[in-house]
Amino acid sequence: QVQLVESGGGLVQAGDSLRLSCAASGRTFENYATGWFRQAPGKEREFVASIMWTSLTTYYAASVKGRFTISRDAAKNTVYLQMNNLKPDDTAVYYCAADAAGWGSENDVNYDFWGQGTQVTVSS
Repeated sequence: QVQLVESGGGLVQAGDSLRLSCAASGRTFENYATGWFRQAPGKEREFVASIMWTSLTTYYAASVKGRFTISRDAAKNTVYLQMNNLKPDDTAVYYCAADAAGWGSENDVNYDFWGQGTQVTVSS
């Protein structure tokens, strides 16, 4: 069993930056893929980014590519999402998820473990 805890959300202005963290306990992320998803009010949950733990291969949604960067720290068993040049459309609850199969796909049904979410609000 893997427990995921997100942190780092908050209220910022458009153009600001935030870094989200996702700390895992219960086991290491090794051989997993870890992803970030987000859900805005009244909208479906959507893929943001993912990283394969061993190969460091990353994937991004088109809406965040070039502004967001996903990374991981193996020693801390933690995944990060650096978010730059934030826009009001980025406002959502951000969730960290872990895929035991290691694929890191955009489909949330492939992820086995989820965090509780952290709120990101971007004002214009």
